[in-house]
Amino acid sequence: QVRLVEAGGGLVQAGGSLRLSCVASGLSFSFYNMGWFRQAPGKEREFLATIEWSGSTNYTGSVKGRFTISKDNAKNTVYLQMNSLKPEDTAVYYCTATQQWAATRASDYDYWGQGTQVTVSS
Repeated sequence: QVRLVEAGGGLVQAGGSLRLSCVASGLSFSFYNMGWFRQAPGKEREFLATIEWSGSTNYTGSVKGRFTISKDNAKNTVYLQMNSLKPEDTAVYYCTATQQWAATRASDYDYWGQGTQVTVSS
């Protein structure tokens, strides 16, 4: 059974930083492409970043330069370092996994975590 468990969300002031983590189990982590999405109330789930099994990364424009995705294969963990946070970054953040390449749509991903809330106050 595949499980993705996120942690690290919370309340932070604008301009602050948070690091999200996601521990994966039940899959061959080294051979999966991992992604982060977020969903704000009343909005669609939004792609943020992906890191492929090779280590190649891709970001959506709104977070490029502020967010960094990374992974530790030995710990089956993917991270999302978020800097210079803005109130509009407030959302539930989801970790996800796929074996598809260049995956930026929610429908491209097979497995999802339960999400972790990030709230950025102004």
